[in-house]
Amino acid sequence: MTLTDALTENATVTARIDRSLGTFLRQRIAEESDPAAGQVLALLRDFILNGGKRIRPLFCYWGWRGAGGSADDTDVIEVATALELFHAAALIHDDIVDDSDLRRGRPTVHLSLDKWHTEQGWQGESRAFGQHGALLAGDACLVWSEEIFHNSPLVIRGERARRLFARLRTSALYGEFLDLVGEARGGRLSDALKIVRYKTASYTIRYPLQIGGALAGADEALLAAYDTFGLLLGEAFQLRDDVIGLFGAPELTGKEPLDDARKGKPTALITVARKLADPAQHARLDLLYGSERLGLDDLAELRDVVRATGAPTVIERMIGERHAGAVQALRGAGLQPAAQTELESLAAACVHRER
Repeated sequence: MTLTDALTENATVTARIDRSLGTFLRQRIAEESDPAAGQVLALLRDFILNGGKRIRPLFCYWGWRGAGGSADDTDVIEVATALELFHAAALIHDDIVDDSDLRRGRPTVHLSLDKWHTEQGWQGESRAFGQHGALLAGDACLVWSEEIFHNSPLVIRGERARRLFARLRTSALYGEFLDLVGEARGGRLSDALKIVRYKTASYTIRYPLQIGGALAGADEALLAAYDTFGLLLGEAFQLRDDVIGLFGAPELTGKEPLDDARKGKPTALITVARKLADPAQHARLDLLYGSERLGLDDLAELRDVVRATGAPTVIERMIGERHAGAVQALRGAGLQPAAQTELESLAAACVHRER
């Protein structure tokens, strides 16, 4: 299942967001006179427009609609565009931190710039150029995100939305730092779930949904329902990501399946597996997970060991409990009927997916 399966209106909203993104990026490219800078902007345009589920913009839009916002409003699409540009920056920077080669089935931005430097025959180290250039490209997305968000007429009139946007950005940065620390010191379930809450749940669903609601004038009761829904569903979303990260097919995920395992990412799935493992399984997990030399045969063994511990069953139960709690939080909150239906469908798509 994908996030737009059986969601006709979501496909329409996604198309509107993509048009907004395309228009903005084309303008930036047209305004640039330097050929090298234009090349990087074109690379960014392709990275942003070719792939991505538009999850954060969709939740922003339905948060707006749930609080009574108009379906035809163009300003909320602009705000949603700002959130997608922030997400693009987060992905670019995350790929640098993780030294990843693939994103959405294509070379990461820093790897693309690395190859470009080599092809041009320029001076210096290509790898460093790629990483530094991608860092700046991600910064450009952050600047654009701020520009679009704070210039929106809706935001200018809405102090609550500005505060929520600040929390979204802070949460994403804090979660990334916790993830980095988790790799260095090893993980406990409480630490893994804390990373989930800050790195994914809050910035993927919780705050985008609340921003949309705040812009439409949602009362505190509805924002509280959005808060509960967003945290629970966001945690379920990341727990599903943990499962996909280890067991998913790369042709669907668009990512290198060995990356997270080689780096020893402190996921809830692996933390639970270690807790449930017998001594022999624990020894294999310690040997395999986090090994920089992990190969495909080793990955297959790692998957077998994790399955044998029963950890995937525990994670599936955690996903189901959070999904059910999220949906329950919305019911009785007084949402507009169309938004209620689409948010519940979107929630199901978030937890029942393969990529």
